[in-house]
Amino acid sequence: MKDSPLPAHARLRGFNLIEMSIVLAVVGVLSAITMPRAGRFLDTIRVRGAVIEIASLFSTARHIAIARGSRIGLDIDPARGTIVVVAGQDTLQRREITAAHDVELATNRTSITYSATGTGYGAANLTMIVSRGRFADTLIVSRLGRVRF
Repeated sequence: MKDSPLPAHARLRGFNLIEMSIVLAVVGVLSAITMPRAGRFLDTIRVRGAVIEIASLFSTARHIAIARGSRIGLDIDPARGTIVVVAGQDTLQRREITAAHDVELATNRTSITYSATGTGYGAANLTMIVSRGRFADTLIVSRLGRVRF
């Protein structure tokens, strides 16, 4: 019998079909466990991004009202997912939240106006729910014009 030209410690050993099948099965099980969590994590990221952008719009409108010394309004269209910052007949900013973040909007009011002092003009708070999948976050604008989420 001939000896191998390589020493015993230098011989390479491959994987057989059974070992490869076991590895693929383990990878498949781990993927099945982690994929739903990744989806929920993506929902959380999208909703939080949308809430931060909406809060920024409200804050911007409030600061513009104070700087101009006039009323500034925000018109909210939950069906289209848009928020428009208006000064009289002029559109100052328009954001399509639903298209940008792939979320849904629900609100108890479709508009809010900031007075020249930066307080909310009107008698009620605004509550907005931003959702995607099973994750939702709530944004509240108080009568004083402050935004919290």
